[in-house]
Amino acid sequence: MSINHFKKVSLAAGIAGTSANANQNDAVNKLLAGIKDADEKVRTEAWLSAGEVGAPAVIPLAETMTDDDLEIARAAKRALWKIVRHAGRPGAAKEKTAVVAQLVVLLGNNHPTSVRREVIWMLSEIGGRNAITPIARLTTNPELREDARMALERIPTKRALQALKFRFKNAPEDFKPNMAQSLRKRGVEVDGYPCQKLVPQKETNLKSL
Repeated sequence: MSINHFKKVSLAAGIAGTSANANQNDAVNKLLAGIKDADEKVRTEAWLSAGEVGAPAVIPLAETMTDDDLEIARAAKRALWKIVRHAGRPGAAKEKTAVVAQLVVLLGNNHPTSVRREVIWMLSEIGGRNAITPIARLTTNPELREDARMALERIPTKRALQALKFRFKNAPEDFKPNMAQSLRKRGVEVDGYPCQKLVPQKETNLKSL
């Protein structure tokens, strides 16, 4: 390949990449405009069509989920769930990886608890190896630990099970029964922390016949 030919190929690739980014930005902007529209029908059409917009819309939608207008916030949440479930369809591994990467970013402390909680449940549906550690860290967060341990319980990988076992060992005593319950759901026997549903809560005066 000549130098001139290489330059032409590189230039063409650069133009194609720029065009693709522009198209993505246009799609995200159009989606957000629809989500924020005052007309309920327009908002509904927007979130119903959000799936194909994909990963570039994840963070902008998450930010819109805290909008002061509850209808707009609700539409943004529905749109984000559409993206999650669209990315989780069979044969969309590349899309799913990109969406998961953006969702993981939203688990950071700089994002509202309400958004992080919703994202944890989204990751419980499509999260894989790269989502386990960020979710597991949140089992130490008093506001999010229940959501985090349930997500780890739901993600069907050995890595998620290993995270549950490790976090159980290091959990505060008041949270160990909950972690033990998740481990039992994953088929692990746990001594010393019986299922709370089977522990009598009140004494009764009933006598056997």
